[in-house]
Amino acid sequence: MFTGIVQGMAHVLECQTLGRNKRLKIQFPDASMQGQQLGASVAINGVCLTVVEIERDAVSFDVIDTTLLLTNIGSLTNGSIVNYERAARMGDEVGGHVMSGHIMTCVDVCDIQQQGESFHIRFSVDVSGLTNVDARRYLFDKGYVGLNGASLTICDIGDDWIEVSLIPETLKATTFGRLRLGDKVNLEIDSHTQATVDTVERVLKQRAVILS
Repeated sequence: MFTGIVQGMAHVLECQTLGRNKRLKIQFPDASMQGQQLGASVAINGVCLTVVEIERDAVSFDVIDTTLLLTNIGSLTNGSIVNYERAARMGDEVGGHVMSGHIMTCVDVCDIQQQGESFHIRFSVDVSGLTNVDARRYLFDKGYVGLNGASLTICDIGDDWIEVSLIPETLKATTFGRLRLGDKVNLEIDSHTQATVDTVERVLKQRAVILS
């Protein structure tokens, strides 16, 4: 489990191809991986990955082909900068919202507006050609959304886009200040919202069948 409070940025040291999979070796900030264990989970750009090797603050992860295909992890190269969050522990404060690290789809940066300390990023949201999932059913104004592992609130929404507003602290701690038009960002929807929407849709379909 993760909280969506990104703990910082790390950079990719190596990308090694292993058949259809890939092994990522990532350098984290000094002492940030203290006490880390093999088999533990770390969110990289919001994707839950398993630790397979530890060399002090350089940690390696194996990434399966499906994850490479459906998330922006597949486009990482040596030197790429990523957001990270270590798995939450019992008793940790949940400052964002509960996240699983299971990405639904990617969205594209389609507009960036900055005026003083006001920083807005708009993302185009459409039916994914890879997953055939329409994430728009689960997105609404002032609702939670996970973007590259950060728990954010949607501040505006249209038919095929969502927009978030970022404070200077978030820009300093994450890769959002580095985003450019066209960049792909991992999107995880709020699990509670998904459960509610799916349940309501199922009940309405059942009622429609009965009435017909």
